[in-house]
Amino acid sequence: MLAQFQKQPRAFYMIFMLEIWERFGFYTVQGILTLYFIRFLGFNDTQAYYTFGAFSALVYGYVALGGFIGDKILGTKRTIILGLITLASGYLSLSLASTQNVFWALGLVCVGNGLFKANPSSLLSKSYKKNDPRLHGGFTLYYMAINLGSIVALFTGPYLSSKYGYSYAYFVSFIGILLGITNYGFQYRQIQHINNAADKKKKPIWRWISVVFGILFTTYLSAYLLQHVAITERLIWLIIILAIAVYAYFMTREKKKSVIRMAVALVLMAEAIVFFTLYQQMPTSLNLFAINNVHPYLLGLPIDPQSFQTLNPIWIILISPVLAAIYSKIHTKHYTLAMPYKFALGMTCCGISFGLLYFARFFGDANGQISSWWLVVSYFFQSTGELLVAALGVAMVAELVPHAIVGFVMGMWFLTSSIAGFTGAYVASTTALPEQLGSGYASLLIYTQAFGLIGVITLAIALLLWISAPFLSRLIR
Repeated sequence: MLAQFQKQPRAFYMIFMLEIWERFGFYTVQGILTLYFIRFLGFNDTQAYYTFGAFSALVYGYVALGGFIGDKILGTKRTIILGLITLASGYLSLSLASTQNVFWALGLVCVGNGLFKANPSSLLSKSYKKNDPRLHGGFTLYYMAINLGSIVALFTGPYLSSKYGYSYAYFVSFIGILLGITNYGFQYRQIQHINNAADKKKKPIWRWISVVFGILFTTYLSAYLLQHVAITERLIWLIIILAIAVYAYFMTREKKKSVIRMAVALVLMAEAIVFFTLYQQMPTSLNLFAINNVHPYLLGLPIDPQSFQTLNPIWIILISPVLAAIYSKIHTKHYTLAMPYKFALGMTCCGISFGLLYFARFFGDANGQISSWWLVVSYFFQSTGELLVAALGVAMVAELVPHAIVGFVMGMWFLTSSIAGFTGAYVASTTALPEQLGSGYASLLIYTQAFGLIGVITLAIALLLWISAPFLSRLIR
């Protein structure tokens, strides 16, 4: 793994550390948010799933706008800092929020993440030359940074919220963002030379004022939408249609070869929606499954059931360097596993991860509790699929689309997560327990039945991806 790190460009290390701190703040909040809705706001399971889905949809729905602002208006680096400041404000507000104003704080988090999320990836992609063999390995290791931050977060958030209260957990998120901003300032020289056209231009004061008013308006809009989930869903679909229209316009300005590659990228983004729908189950249905039906012990040590989510980043960190080394080895032998095949393999792993949970129903005790090893193995397959789909999806954007619109298309990539906010909420709602039913053998049957069905459907989709992979690979070549 150390050898893979040493091969990366200097800018990689600064962006790597920045992503660790930002993701620490975000996952501290996300890991406890579903239960926060249930315990603090009094929602039932279904309400909590759909409100979380609306939050996720907005968090990722704004990413395309943040990428556009980074590409065309403020520049990538200015937009990164503005996003971090907005996120810090959101987390601090959340730590002080009451039931009356909590959605304002969550709105700030949505806007801040939208401004930030696409731009570090865009900055990193510009650190590599065209056809750079380090690209896939670099983005896989970069994805590992996300999970380093989330490992600590997914232990810290549940512990602080359970022992001291949610305000303390959210304040720690605020501290994490401050550390990220400090890291950016100390290591800025590593990325000082990486600029797009917008980075090179001075910005008049009226533009900054316009951006600040835009943030305030979008925060107000987000607070409203988080309380009106049905309207949010319609709006997200409208944003997606507009983004696809803009993407189609960019395609009309390209030559045939580039148009074909952009079309393949669009197909792969559509495939990714399925993955992110499954990914949404970790903080929602899988989280409540762990709370209700899994023995709260990991490797013999007691654990807050919400912290089982940390199995995902732990596996990511263990598997990432192995995959990065495999990609490097394959490249030295002049063989490449095309992106469509990686997506198909990733979807197969996701199908297995949910399918095997069905069989856990046959191994529950009298109270409907199962061993945590079921989740350990399930998260292994889910995490492997994540590295093959989500991690490489960002690299796919850098490879297949013109550099001039990388930031915008990075945003489109994250729109797949926005759609999955609602498709994931729908899937999670199939596991919602009746209000009069608590944890026990009956809840085990409900969860495992739903997970088994999810696994079968996902494996069927994976089969279609394997069938289409040769055709898509030829188009890329």
